[in-house]
Amino acid sequence: MVSQNAGMFCLSEYKRPMASNNALVGHKGDNYENRRDRRYREGLAEVLKDTSVVVDVSNSPSWDDAAVLNFFETSTRNLLSYEAAAGVGHHVALSVVGTDQLSESGYFRAKIAQEKLIYTHLPPIPYTIIHATQFFEFIKGIADISIVDGKVHLPPVLFQPMAADDVATAVARIAVGPPVNGIVEIGGPEQFRLDELVRQRLATLKDSREVIADPKALYSGAKVSERTLVPGNNARLGETRFETWLTQPAAQIPSVHPKPNAA
Repeated sequence: MVSQNAGMFCLSEYKRPMASNNALVGHKGDNYENRRDRRYREGLAEVLKDTSVVVDVSNSPSWDDAAVLNFFETSTRNLLSYEAAAGVGHHVALSVVGTDQLSESGYFRAKIAQEKLIYTHLPPIPYTIIHATQFFEFIKGIADISIVDGKVHLPPVLFQPMAADDVATAVARIAVGPPVNGIVEIGGPEQFRLDELVRQRLATLKDSREVIADPKALYSGAKVSERTLVPGNNARLGETRFETWLTQPAAQIPSVHPKPNAA
């Protein structure tokens, strides 16, 4: 089952590899998703029956600190509780590279809380938490939330974003594999400076906003260091390079709010 509240994933990307593992995949067209939000318990027991893998790529519909914390805590508790009762064998959750270093941000405090619920749940459920880097699709959105006096202020730190299609492929492969009971990092094939890539993306969109490299600037409300936004050496890397992605239809779609999960 794929639990998705909002996001940019095409769930068919999950279905192809997961079908061979007999995992039940839910999507927005399913009656369950149309009837009610995943935060509410009604229907979870039914939809999780005979499910072997649950992939949680849900995201909060609100960015208010209290609301986003409530969303991730409530939805994750409910999902894990019913997974345990159903005997689900693998809980997969999409999160963000650098989450543990971004606790100044209310959004990332909520993601930290979500991850803690997963690895401390009793009875234990085998799990894999996927830390993904930012998506190419959200680069313009980063500019939109980084405006100071009409200009885009960004810290000139390392940045290794990836295509959403590559995220979907990686998540599907991890979901049908054995749980690692830990974190797997995924990222793009290239590193950039955050300010430089945002500047480049805005240029492709003919967006004239000036991008300022500002070491004191925040990223989604949090201070970042040189390597906060890039994965470690053992990360699994996508194949799509930024220049290639720019030629694809996804690059022509206006970006949405850059907080992922997604993720």
